[in-house]
Amino acid sequence: MANAINWFEIPASNFQRAKKFYSEIFDAELPTQEMMGTEMAFFPMDGEGVGGSICAGENYKPSAEGTVPYLNGGNDLTPILNRVEAAGGKVITPKTKISDEIGHMAYFFDTEGNKIALHSPN
Repeated sequence: MANAINWFEIPASNFQRAKKFYSEIFDAELPTQEMMGTEMAFFPMDGEGVGGSICAGENYKPSAEGTVPYLNGGNDLTPILNRVEAAGGKVITPKTKISDEIGHMAYFFDTEGNKIALHSPN
């Protein structure tokens, strides 16, 4: 097993609002598709590895109290974090150094009420 995680889904109660939020903070298009009654918007990724999507459907309920995914903040999470509040989210833990070896992290609430983290080496 190469990774403990091979896919993640962030629940959305308002799919278009969530897609717009993540498109704005990552400054990227999120391709969409409907699959088995679920609306999905896919996060960008290069090559093979762990991917994920925003999902809206009957079994998707946003929560600030469940599992917290750490999204890739690139080399420095600051540019993404700086776009969170303008896009409708709320920063709850600013960029914080974990250690020299691990890098930095930050927490925010998205427009759906999910608690999400960012991670970057710098």
